[in-house]
Amino acid sequence: MHVFVTGASGWVGSAVVPELLAAGHTVTGLARSSAATDVLTSLGARAHPGSLDNPDSLRAGAARSDGVIHLAYRHDVAFSGDPAGAADSDLRAIEAIGAALEGSNRPLIVASGLAGLPAGRTATEHDVAAAEGPGGQRAIAARTTLRLAERGVRSAVVRLTPSVHGQGDTGFLPQIVQIARDTGIAGYVADGANRWPAVHRSDAARLFRLALEEAPAGSVLHGVDDSGVAIRDVAELIGRHLRIPVRSIPADEAAQHFGWLGGLLRGDYPATSTLTRRLLGWQPTHPNLLEDLDQGHYFA
Repeated sequence: MHVFVTGASGWVGSAVVPELLAAGHTVTGLARSSAATDVLTSLGARAHPGSLDNPDSLRAGAARSDGVIHLAYRHDVAFSGDPAGAADSDLRAIEAIGAALEGSNRPLIVASGLAGLPAGRTATEHDVAAAEGPGGQRAIAARTTLRLAERGVRSAVVRLTPSVHGQGDTGFLPQIVQIARDTGIAGYVADGANRWPAVHRSDAARLFRLALEEAPAGSVLHGVDDSGVAIRDVAELIGRHLRIPVRSIPADEAAQHFGWLGGLLRGDYPATSTLTRRLLGWQPTHPNLLEDLDQGHYFA
């Protein structure tokens, strides 16, 4: 297949591209800068100039492909205080790509998240994310993706975990490590029993490739290896590597200690991927979150 990938030069995308190439596919990646073009060329992919805010470029890339993996998201916009703007850009991109694929039965695999799923229990692929509250706008984009199955698109959504970890990670985990360095405390909120699911970047990349090749239209998939790692266990490992004390941070002081991550570190987001593994035969083989953290590269 000739696959069009948005976000191909990003953290997950730069693992998805080699995974696709190794399986015999060819890849064209969306590139909004010369730096992105250089990354894609180094990976062995072709570059297609454009951006999420240029629907014509998205339609053109999708139209010339046998299938699309949509990974790009304006995290820079979301984290700068405009999550609604980032979510709207994502929705418009999905609509543009979907229009190009309509009636073709070609695959469209879209990355989403686990935010907005029912709290207090382990989430499954059958759970529906709320369209309100944190993650609600991204849930709307996911529903739009799934509805494309009614218009002749083999669409599927891959819900990724808060931590997609591995060497070179620039996400939440290295930020938590840096906060521990800066404060001299490896902290967790309250009793630290709240859990985060996680997956290694290379395992996530393989799931996207399997979804592209095999997922039925309208599938919801979970990119989950660890169903839930206690944040206290993460803090204890960080404390051991940095040789600093491990302490509980009271809930009302979480924002002061952790900044904008304070709210996330209070959340309990366990999830399972049992149905995904059964459907696609996906089995994570890389280190889990604590094993990966214990290898030391997050502290180099």
